[in-house]
Amino acid sequence: MGLILSLDSAGNPHKWIDWETAIVYHAKGLVAWSYGENQVTYNGGVQRISGERSSITTSSIIAVKGETSKRFKAPALSNRALFRRDLNLCGFCGNQFSHDKLTRDHIMPKSRGGADSWMNTIAACKSCNHKKGARTPEEAGMKLLFVPYTPSRNEHLLLMNRNVLFDQMQFLLATIPEKSRAHEYAKLHLAKVADQ
Repeated sequence: MGLILSLDSAGNPHKWIDWETAIVYHAKGLVAWSYGENQVTYNGGVQRISGERSSITTSSIIAVKGETSKRFKAPALSNRALFRRDLNLCGFCGNQFSHDKLTRDHIMPKSRGGADSWMNTIAACKSCNHKKGARTPEEAGMKLLFVPYTPSRNEHLLLMNRNVLFDQMQFLLATIPEKSRAHEYAKLHLAKVADQ
């Protein structure tokens, strides 16, 4: 199993954790409840007297007692998350590219005071980014094909894990508005997994 989706005590997605951390939560009695079709059992040592092997089973989604999600602040902007938010599409020509063929374009150029933020950046192919240069899209005669936005916490969790399990994806998508591009990202991710 890949990463475990950790929820806060109210059931809100909190963060991705590795299975070792999930096992520690289970061992300390901190798992309030678990959810998901995917379960994995991890075996511990053998008890000297009884000869029995200890084991702990964890699900792909666990709620941790005492964890509370802090007030949402915008997730850190990274090229990986930006390109996934934009479905690896160039925001100008609309073609799809691999990550190494995309760049982070600042709608209002940084050289002119534009912020390096979710709301001022889109994925752009190198050719379109070069063509736009240090101009706004309007000045360059280029049209933005979609509007930038700041992903929600749950959307960002979905975008940042390459190996999201189906039950984890369903859980996260249930909390993300239907109009979000995350739903399209999920379809593409599931299609890619099905092809493997």
